Amino acid sequence: MGLFATCLVDLFRPSVGFAAVKLLEDAGCQVSVPSQTCCGQPAFNSGDRRTARDLALQVMDAFANVDYIVAPSGSCGGMIARHYPELFDDDPSLRARAHAFAGKTHELVSFLVDVLKVQHVKAAFPEKIAYHDSCSGLREMGVRAQPRKLLDSVEGLERVEMKDPDVCCGFGGAFAVKYGEISDAIVGVKVDTIEESGARVVLAGDLGCLMNMAGKLSRRGSGIEVRHVAEVLAGMTDTPPIGAPEKKPA
Repeated sequence: MGLFATCLVDLFRPSVGFAAVKLLEDAGCQVSVPSQTCCGQPAFNSGDRRTARDLALQVMDAFANVDYIVAPSGSCGGMIARHYPELFDDDPSLRARAHAFAGKTHELVSFLVDVLKVQHVKAAFPEKIAYHDSCSGLREMGVRAQPRKLLDSVEGLERVEMKDPDVCCGFGGAFAVKYGEISDAIVGVKVDTIEESGARVVLAGDLGCLMNMAGKLSRRGSGIEVRHVAEVLAGMTDTPPIGAPEKKPA
């Protein structure tokens, strides 16, 4: 299978990509990471369908020879699985290819549970955590029970449910840039529910959401940590939490 690492993972949190590879290899997959570019979602959401199509073609070419495409992101996974067919529905020469490509694209944790039938992971994380359901992962890729199932198998982990875990964090890709004040208000409500849950760590499956929540928590001076669910499931939590200040050399 091919790992679609995503732009945010590549640029801001490569540890998520390494955790995804470990989880997939532990489940028996032969993983390749083709040279890749953006999935086209920012262009698509901004109405630039020509650029989105060009990027989609690059992705389909890069992953042409794999059985599955797996992304540690419901957002990028949703773009490929739900919107690539839409981009090419008016092109008879590419329509079937786009639909076939979309059909073999999965979000990481959903792929582990629903396709590979993984029931548990070998990891330990003795912390109280809350899980945030990212909008695209939940509504476009059907990701909800799968991460909770695997998290409940992590040694020492205590999972609590925050109020309204499926309510948007305010990121929304370009939305957070175009409507900063509204985005900040939305993430403020989300952070309230995280703090009220009593969790010491908040997890999610989309790095954009995680970075947005981490930024708001940091601005509040909160000690709650933010991590991608793959890092916990893979037992790769040595990396500082998302948004933590980098330690400068002595």
